Amino acid sequence: MRTLEHKIPPPIVAAVVAGAMWALARITPAIALDHRVRPVITGAFVGFGVCIAAMGMIAFRRARTTINPVKIDEASSMVTNGIYSHTRNPMYVGLVCLLLAWTVFLASPAALAGPIFFVLFTTRFQIIPEERALTSKFGSQYSEYQARVRRWL
Repeated sequence: MRTLEHKIPPPIVAAVVAGAMWALARITPAIALDHRVRPVITGAFVGFGVCIAAMGMIAFRRARTTINPVKIDEASSMVTNGIYSHTRNPMYVGLVCLLLAWTVFLASPAALAGPIFFVLFTTRFQIIPEERALTSKFGSQYSEYQARVRRWL
């Protein structure tokens, strides 16, 4: 299964998952959500997701390290401050929030399978290989960071 590691960028995975969620929502029953509540919940997830992902990208840019998830070996430094003191993967958390927003927008309980699949797929094929590469590159410094800060939230 290592053939899928670092091959598909997580934003592409999220887009494909979002499409599958839409298709699933079209063929499964929806739940009744108040027309005033649904946009508020959707907006909250979108706002939180965009903010947390942006904070992650900005921190990487300031550190002048790559944000390209397919080229983890190009990482030039570890970023452990700011949002990275709360989660090791804020950009992926942001994508999950966008998928959760899409779930609420679709009002489809079946669509919740999308964010769950994304978390499982991204953990196995992106995050775990990233952690191996970063441990190899930064050694005990990265291992200590892993012990301090959660993978997701």
